[in-house]
Amino acid sequence: MVAGILYLITYASSIPAALLLGSTLDTPGYILGAGADGQVRLAGLFDIVNGLTAFGTAVALYSVVRRQHEGFAIGFVASRLFEAAILFVGILSVITIATLRETGAASADPAALGAVGTSLVALYKTSFVLGTGICALNAALLGWLLYRSGLVPRAISVIGLIGAATFTSYLVGYVMGVTGPGTPWQAIGVAPIFVWELALGLWMTFKGFRAPAVAALGFDVVDEAGASVTAPAAVATKAGAA
Repeated sequence: MVAGILYLITYASSIPAALLLGSTLDTPGYILGAGADGQVRLAGLFDIVNGLTAFGTAVALYSVVRRQHEGFAIGFVASRLFEAAILFVGILSVITIATLRETGAASADPAALGAVGTSLVALYKTSFVLGTGICALNAALLGWLLYRSGLVPRAISVIGLIGAATFTSYLVGYVMGVTGPGTPWQAIGVAPIFVWELALGLWMTFKGFRAPAVAALGFDVVDEAGASVTAPAAVATKAGAA
């Protein structure tokens, strides 16, 4: 349940951040003129929440999914930490832009300050794409772990694995300079990840993990009547062989 709530917070905090920033930082001379500093700083705060809860989801899930495959579980935690670290680079860029606009506009050389602002905006946009692009890696790792263990419906896991492939294709295209934000390629690449994280968060929050699958991983599970839940033989055999 904790992991599900954190997933939903991650999901919910990323959307307001994107909406608040919008095209604000694209305004020519933003750093030199009147700017919506409160809006930019609030977006930075939402991104901080996004980064922290992203790592929190990995910590919350690790103790369970490591029973399926410890190496993949560690990889999932590392990928979420890496994702948060890259997002924080973008956060630093946004906060720095607002700070420079407030304190440096009157004293610094306008041309130099404008160049610095443009560089920071570019850094933010790149870190946002690459940071969120790490979702492809952690979707592949967690999707495989959940598919093999059967902790959630396999349809959800498959969406995550599909999203990992489509998002990776977009990320490669972005790095190679053949696509970018706002393109159909981005929409197709991001959509399965969008659905994956929402579906996973909702399922874990309101349904939780499937009891037989949890029991197959070696945990003691009891049903609502207080009786012990045992894993079906096929599930237990698959978990033991993984």
